[in-house]
Amino acid sequence: MTETHLADVLVTLADTLVDDFDVIAFLHGLTEHCVELLGVSAAGLLLADGQGTLQLVAASSARTRLPELFRPQADQGPCLDCYHSGAPVSVPDLPRSYRWP
Repeated sequence: MTETHLADVLVTLADTLVDDFDVIAFLHGLTEHCVELLGVSAAGLLLADGQGTLQLVAASSARTRLPELFRPQADQGPCLDCYHSGAPVSVPDLPRSYRWP
């Protein structure tokens, strides 16, 4: 990743002062940029409501296993661990991880 590329991404994300701003498209683009810039295979964005209930609002991919990774209704998984601990959770090989069913 070059500094120019990072600057281009930041400009793209900051360019939201338009009449037809679509927040869902913006959040989806944010997850795609995270995959690209961080070198990860997938990214998702969960938001918590006032009661702390997490909801998936955007994902970088619609692959079959991605919704399972970000499914807070399961009450377990790397996303919930990250949310509750406030610390990053890295899972190099999710299918081989025995930490979550």
